[in-house]
Amino acid sequence: MNTDKPLLSVRNVESGYGDLRVVWDVSLDVHPGRVTALLGRNGAGKTSTLRAISGLNKVSAGTVEFDGEDISKLAPHQRVRRGMAYVQEGKRVFHRQTVEQNLLLGGYTRRLRRSALRQEVDRIYELFPILGEKRGLLAGAMSGGQQQMLAIGQALMAQPKLLLLDEPSGGLAPVIVNEVMERVAALKETGLAVLLVEQAVEAAMSVADHVTVLDIGRVVMDADAADIDDLAVLRDAYFGRV
Repeated sequence: MNTDKPLLSVRNVESGYGDLRVVWDVSLDVHPGRVTALLGRNGAGKTSTLRAISGLNKVSAGTVEFDGEDISKLAPHQRVRRGMAYVQEGKRVFHRQTVEQNLLLGGYTRRLRRSALRQEVDRIYELFPILGEKRGLLAGAMSGGQQQMLAIGQALMAQPKLLLLDEPSGGLAPVIVNEVMERVAALKETGLAVLLVEQAVEAAMSVADHVTVLDIGRVVMDADAADIDDLAVLRDAYFGRV
């Protein structure tokens, strides 16, 4: 696995909603086995950037290159087939389906035989033991943190190369946030590339290898996490003071 070459390379991307431009000239890289944290205050353009990368929003300028291929014009399902998974904000799971049914639905696009699909489900249970314990429970009956782990597990059923995570800590208690971040750290150890959007700066920094900060749809800071030894500098960038 070559971690020096980015799996995802976003260059000078502009995007938005119809005629409304939200993302202006955003560039960032995500490498295999590394977490790139995309930070910024509300309205900075973080989620819109993820939507442009995943294909949910049109890229009006610039390029999105994935695994050496320009995918800027591809539909979302075509990006999924190439190895991209997007866990949107808000713990989006099928509340009236069981934990195991949610996971099986996540593996649907791979069209695996039942035995192979079973192995994938067991792999998710190893990563998130709590899901194995609650496999027969309706997803809507689980806690917010457990639903977030299920949403991630469902995305991982497709065996992606790149995981886009949008605010996985949203609405969770601090102790649960730490648990979710521990799982994110474990994922990068498997070689998965992760682009993490977060409002919780300290939580994001606990797992980040690289940090990109947006303000009003533009990159205002881009640095290796190891080079940021003063969180005050990061907060200044976060609130648009650089």
